[in-house]
Amino acid sequence: MTMAASDKTTNSRMAIIVMGVSGSGKSSIGEGLAGALGLDFVDGDGLHSPENVAKMASGTPLVDDDRWPWLDKIGSTLGDGSAHPVGIVVACSALKKIYRDRIRAAAGQSIRFVFLDAPQSLVQDRLGARKGHFMPPSLLASQYATLERPGADEPDVLAVAVDVPIAEIVRRAAEKLSGDFAAKTLN
Repeated sequence: MTMAASDKTTNSRMAIIVMGVSGSGKSSIGEGLAGALGLDFVDGDGLHSPENVAKMASGTPLVDDDRWPWLDKIGSTLGDGSAHPVGIVVACSALKKIYRDRIRAAAGQSIRFVFLDAPQSLVQDRLGARKGHFMPPSLLASQYATLERPGADEPDVLAVAVDVPIAEIVRRAAEKLSGDFAAKTLN
């Protein structure tokens, strides 16, 4: 049985979420990973509705009803083979398993997650130094309270510690994802 051309495109595309709490390095690492793998990059923050951005900027955490349309948009962006034919890396917090499941369903294809495992003290320092971002440092505690660390029941998640320079994190993640991708396309 031969695979249809559209199925080949879907199966051969890399679709990756770089996830973690605000300030863990999602955008920087996501951009680096996209560059290393020759993929497009989209910062999920840019896919939030203006209402969500205003809510967070005012210091009010989002609730799930705020997030569902955003997560659906993240998933559809990941799955959009016509806009991103080779593949895509999206930076997105994806803090709860139900959020990751929602993204998986909306993507309509296999995706991988890179979980940036960051201690709260490191992220607090980073957020204190960050200028001009709509996510205030005061919401960091709510991010850690919401975070459901990926477990063994999520084999599509690669956890990486962020206690080394960004270039090393990118190198390690790209190496692992490239190996996984090569194995997937051979099967």
